[in-house]
Amino acid sequence: MISPRFWTYTKVIAGPVLGSIVLISMGNDPANTLAARTAFVAVWMGVWWLTEAVPLAVTSLLPLALIPLFGVMSSRQIAGYYTNDVVFLFIGGFIVALAMERWNLHKRIALLILISVGGGVRLTLLGFMIATAALSMWISNTATAMMMVPIAMAVLDRYDRVMSDADSHRLSVGLLLGIAYSASVGGIATLVGTPPNLVFASIFRMIFETGPEISFAQWMLFASPISFMLFVCVWLLLMVMYLRGIQVRDVNLSTVFKEELKNLGPLGFEEKTVLWVFVGLALSWISRKPLDIGLLTIPGWSQLFPEPAYIGDGTAAIAWATLLFILPAKQHSNHIMNWDTARKLPWRIVLLFGGGFALAGAITVSGLSLWIGDKMQGLSVLPPIVMTGSVSTIMTFLTELTSNTATTQMALPILATLAVSLGRNPFFLMLPATFSASCAFMMPVATPPNAIIFGTGRIRIIEMARTGILLNIAGILLITLWVHFAGPYFLGSDPGILPDWAVLQTPGVE
Repeated sequence: MISPRFWTYTKVIAGPVLGSIVLISMGNDPANTLAARTAFVAVWMGVWWLTEAVPLAVTSLLPLALIPLFGVMSSRQIAGYYTNDVVFLFIGGFIVALAMERWNLHKRIALLILISVGGGVRLTLLGFMIATAALSMWISNTATAMMMVPIAMAVLDRYDRVMSDADSHRLSVGLLLGIAYSASVGGIATLVGTPPNLVFASIFRMIFETGPEISFAQWMLFASPISFMLFVCVWLLLMVMYLRGIQVRDVNLSTVFKEELKNLGPLGFEEKTVLWVFVGLALSWISRKPLDIGLLTIPGWSQLFPEPAYIGDGTAAIAWATLLFILPAKQHSNHIMNWDTARKLPWRIVLLFGGGFALAGAITVSGLSLWIGDKMQGLSVLPPIVMTGSVSTIMTFLTELTSNTATTQMALPILATLAVSLGRNPFFLMLPATFSASCAFMMPVATPPNAIIFGTGRIRIIEMARTGILLNIAGILLITLWVHFAGPYFLGSDPGILPDWAVLQTPGVE
């Protein structure tokens, strides 16, 4: 029998070995020397990311060592990618989320939504899904799922007493899957809702410096309909598959939720303060840039400052997060936020962001992205909608077994250059890849919310996979159709036309 240690070292060795094979195969042309060296690093990182041979954050540090050693970029240049605006947007937003968790504001919001929806198994499912999706738009989908599952278990325990075992199991599966899936689709709606969205914003700006900025408000306008349509699909599918025909004797769920809310006590000073900061941050993200809604243009607050272009969403996030460390608290500490709580920041995700951005920068600077684009010229015969659907399909099923953040970071620079080399609009390959990275519904390892609900012991893998495959297909179709047909209206360009900003920012493209 082969020992686990053997497989561990096999995965570790596979990264540099496969990278070396690629390096040797590309190394014959002196013009591609830097591209070949970057490909070696990319394959090494890709294998380690996919197999998790070492922790993801450790893999993310490889560019700091390998890219300067291979003469692709200096250490100062590569280190700059680890501290860009998107990284600090994530840090600032997560600090506000941690403040919400510290004072139980997130739990109060969820319970209020559940109470307002009412009783009945269908409305209970809808209430949990609305609460989860609404929270995951602003805080980590992992934290959202962790918070919602204990509430769901309390509700399911109450239902267990008034249902047959078969009906109780079906309700458990439907409700828990509703929490996991709505945590994923809710995050699509905002720029900070899930890491792949932030990866897109940063890599797009890195590659196309003069391209249109995707602001927080613009992202919400374009992505919210996809999030909503996926949300409806999840609710309808779960009702049909798991809630149909369930017989319930008398049960008063509103009492359960009200008891939970009563245990939290009245809305305290600290919760009110965090709520005001949260609302202020959301409004500042939405209103930073002028918002054109057709006949009316609403001015953005950044226009009040000397250099509006210098101000990004990360600026607002850090400003409001800093305020939390200044505002006073009446209990437990002198301030609303303290560093002991802020230390819970998922620094591995911060490093994962940085490593992905660094690799993307090296792929662009070394010319590797152009080399890959040239090799894929044959795809130009495919209609734009087929290419969009193909990208969505590949990303959806690939992220069932891999980190969606790492996979997005690997794919987007390649898709950007591929689009330019084919004379297509980069938006129509990069955006479906980004959206699809959040639509892995089949496996427990696909997303943290899936793993969390699987850990309750109330759901089997076959049940998740059977439901997830249908939602994967629905997601592919919805994303493909929305991006292709609504994209030209929201993005101001056609999928089959290469915009001027893409031509100008891609070296070697005539």
